[in-house]
Amino acid sequence: MLDSAFLITAFATLFVVIDPPGLVPMFIALTRGKSPAQRRTMARRACLIAAFLLTIFGLAGESILNFVGISMSAFRIAGGILLFLTALDMLFERRTQRREGQTAEPDHDPSVFPLATPLIAGPGAIATMILLVGQAETQSGPDWRGAATVIALMMVMMAVTFAFLLASPPMERLLGRTGTIVITRLLGMLLAALSVQFVIDGIRQTGLVG
Repeated sequence: MLDSAFLITAFATLFVVIDPPGLVPMFIALTRGKSPAQRRTMARRACLIAAFLLTIFGLAGESILNFVGISMSAFRIAGGILLFLTALDMLFERRTQRREGQTAEPDHDPSVFPLATPLIAGPGAIATMILLVGQAETQSGPDWRGAATVIALMMVMMAVTFAFLLASPPMERLLGRTGTIVITRLLGMLLAALSVQFVIDGIRQTGLVG
C-alpha cells in the first residue's frame, strides 16, 4: 500500500518537472492571435497527447529498460541527474528563455509539437514517470495498483496543467514576468532537492552503500 508521503512527493515531482506556471508565457506566445475557443482546443489536445505518452512510458518504460539491459537503479541515478540539470535550467532561467524563444507560426497548430512534446511530456517528465512507477511497484508489490496510482496522479497533473493553460492570459497579467520567474526558481530549488534524492535512492539500490 502506498503511503501518503509517497503520493505527495510523486505529485510534487510531477508538478515541478512539468512546471505549469512556466508553460503560461510560452503557451501565450505559441497561440498568439488565436481565438479563446482555438486556445482551449489546443490546450486540451496537448494535455491528452502528453497524458498518453506519459502513460505509455510509465507502463512500458521499465520493460524497455530491461530489454536493453539497464537496471532500474542505474536509470534512477541517470534520471536524477537529468532532473538536476532541468532544475539548473529553471534556477538560472535558461529553460524559460528557451521556451519563450519559440514563437507561433501562421496557421501552425502547436498542440502536438512543441506543447505536448517536448514541453509537457519532455525527457524529464518521461524519466519521472518511469522512476515513480518503479518506486510505487517496490512499495505496493508487483501488481497493477502502484502503477495505476502514479498514472492517476499524472492525470490529475494533466488536469492542473490544462487549467493553467486556460487561465494563462489573466495569470500572465497577474503574475507578470517577475512573478513567473520567482515561481519557476522556487520550483527549480524543489526539483533540485528531489533529483538528489533520486540519485541517493539509486545508489542505495546498487548495494554500494547501506
